Formats: sequence, C-alpha cells, structure tokens
Amino acid sequence: MSRFKDLQKNLFGGTTSNARQFGMIFTLVAIVLLFQFLTANNLGVGFGDGLTLRSDNLIALFQQNSYILILAIGMLMVIVAGHIDLSVGSVAAFTGILVAKSMADWSLPWPLAILFGLAIGAVIGAWQGFWVAYVGVPAFIVTLAGMLLWRGANQYVGNADTIPVPKGFQDIGAGFLPEVGPDTGYNNLTLLLGLAACLAVVWRELQARKTRKEMNAEPAPLWVSIFRMAVMVAVLIFVTLRFAGGRVGTSFPISGLILVALVLIYGFYTRNTAGGRHIYAVGGNSRAAELSGVKLKRVNFFVMMNMSILASLAGMIFVARSAASGPQDGLSWELDAIAAVFIGGAAVSGGIGTISGSIVGGLVMAVLNNGLQLLGVGSDRVQIIKGLVLLLAVALDVYNKSQGRFSIIGSLTRPFRRDEPSKPAPTSDTGNEPAKTTVAG
Repeated sequence: MSRFKDLQKNLFGGTTSNARQFGMIFTLVAIVLLFQFLTANNLGVGFGDGLTLRSDNLIALFQQNSYILILAIGMLMVIVAGHIDLSVGSVAAFTGILVAKSMADWSLPWPLAILFGLAIGAVIGAWQGFWVAYVGVPAFIVTLAGMLLWRGANQYVGNADTIPVPKGFQDIGAGFLPEVGPDTGYNNLTLLLGLAACLAVVWRELQARKTRKEMNAEPAPLWVSIFRMAVMVAVLIFVTLRFAGGRVGTSFPISGLILVALVLIYGFYTRNTAGGRHIYAVGGNSRAAELSGVKLKRVNFFVMMNMSILASLAGMIFVARSAASGPQDGLSWELDAIAAVFIGGAAVSGGIGTISGSIVGGLVMAVLNNGLQLLGVGSDRVQIIKGLVLLLAVALDVYNKSQGRFSIIGSLTRPFRRDEPSKPAPTSDTGNEPAKTTVAG
C-alpha cells in the first residue's frame, strides 16, 4: 500500500477514535483559511494580515459563541437519544432573568446565584423530563410548550426590563485568564493551557497505539501517527499563540475554560461509561435497549434534565458577558444548537453523534457567521447562507455515503454505526418456526 493510501486510510477513518474527527476539523480549517484570504483581499493586504486569524477576532469569536457550544453538548445527547429540545433558548432566558434579579433584588452573592441558576435548570429539566419519560408525551411537544411557557415566564418576571449583574458574576462570561508570572509577551496561563493540550494529544495517540497492540490489533503505521500528532500539535500551538498574544488584559476566556471542562467531562461520560452507552442504545433501538436491561425512562429523564441544566448555564454565561439580562435573551438559540449537532454528524433518527463532532460543527457555523460579518454581508443574507450551508452540507454528505465515497459525517460517526442487518434466523429442526434466541443483558 502506498504512503498516500496509508495516510488516507488511517487519517480519514482509521483505527483510532481521534482519527475519525479529522475530516470535520479539516473542513473547519479550510473555512477559516478561506475567510482569512477573503478578508485580506477585501482590505488589499497580504494573507497574513487578514481579519479572521487576528488574535482579537479569534478571542471574540470564541467568547461570543461559547454559550451555543455548551448548548450543543446537551442537545447532542438529546438528539442521540432520539428526541429534540426546542425550549433551550427560553429556559436560558428565564434562568438568566431570575439569577439577575436574585443578585439585584435579593442581594444574593454571585457564587450562590450561579448555584441557584443551576438548580432552576434542574427543576425545569425535571418537569420536562417527567412529561417525556413517565407520561409519554413526545419531547417535541413538551419542549414546544416549554418554549412558550418559559418565554412567557421570562417576560412576566422581568417585565421587559434590563437587569444589570455585578462585576464578579460578569467574569464567567466576559473574563479572561489572569496575567501571572514573568513578562514573556504572552499570557502565561494560556501558554500552559496550550502546552497541556499538546501533551494530551501526544498521550492520547500513544495510548491508542498501546491499546491496539494489547488487543493484538495492528496499529496505524508509526509515520502516520507522527504526522497526525504533528498536525494537531501545530494547530494547537498556533491557536495558543493567537489567544496568548492578544492585547494586554485579554487571553483565553473563562467561558472557554468552562466549555473545555464540559467537553472533557461529557466526552468521557458518553464514550466510557455505561450511562453514556445507554443513551446511544436508546437512540439506536429503544425497544431492544429496554429488553437488554436499559432503564428507558431513566435515560430519557436524564437527557432532558441535563439539557435544561446546560441551558441554564449557557444563559448565565450570556448574561454575564452582556453585563445584564434582557427580554430578548435566548431567541433562536435552539436552532443554532441543533444546527451545530447535525453539522457535527448526528443522525436525525438518533443513536449517532459525538460531543467533539458537535463542538466542531458549532465552530463551523460560528466561523461562517463571523467571516460573513467581517466581509460586510448583511444579517439577512447571513441567515440565508447559513441555512443553505446546513442543508447542502448534510445533503452532500448523505449522498456521498450512499455512493460509497468518503464522507465527513460518516468518518465522524463510524464508532456508533449499527451493524448491518443480520441474516434471517435459522429455523428449528422440528418445524418452520424461527429458532429462539437469547437477548443479552
């Protein structure tokens, strides 16, 4: 096999889980480079002076979209389980107004206000999860009702007022890693964070090779692993220097730290725990999952409750960044979160999708929105273009899969594909009835 075929096989659908994410990552990089070129050309300057990759733009882009990416984490789990949640924007807005009032009117300290907001999300999620899991009302209907209910509650409680929040609370949405240590010309904590990310990439690749050897499976060629690590480390170093080298007082956002922590926690939960596997089992075939011992009602209750808790967190981060809660908070957030999940590789029918894929899908939409704005495209045309990109990206990928060609979404979702239909069950020796089979517990 040629080196090119080796690279293609192992990079776009190879044998380690991180390789399956490269297709969408390369798409994101291509979009970033396209807008870097277009903005540089628009200004009549060199490629390196384009607006997209400037430190201040990357920091603002990440900070402005962190709440949508947090919503995408919860929405991925809801969609994988075979549901949809249309209420997340309203839940976020309602939580935001209550938290702002708790600090302004009740003098609640901001750390306790954050816990209060998460508790509100848990109660709302329990309410909606009860109707979905234990009453059997479809999640689409429950959350559509929730979208109207919590939006009305937001307007009733807030009385269309804008309520400011204190400085300490603002840091979770508008704050950055502080300046510590010697003057290196960069933010030192951001540099350390980037170094940790690079070491994690190398460790994960080496662990994947070690695991495959222990399982007596053939790992990817060593040079492919080195190439894969080199690409990821190079991208991480570049991004780290961009975030660390912005104007004084800015660095990696606190909201970004919260997002990274959630990605690690939920990524581990969905990949490596029984609870995470149960969510995929329910979305893939709920009846078979129930027969195998999965607590169907418990899983459905959990994903709905978890979604509302993350929506509450996203709402608080948005209010913190805006420095105030307002009546227009949360409008259409659910659409952005759903788009991020589907672009990231989730299946409409459930059972398929990854946390990392949804984050990359959300970044694709964020970069697209940001790049069009930098080019001076009006908001009306931005919405049209984003809608067409979502439709065409998924349609093209579905077509490629049907033709047996390389598929970005296919490469992202390969770990969670259902097996091909099995052959008909053999008949018993004593008649024409199918032989009995045992369901694994």
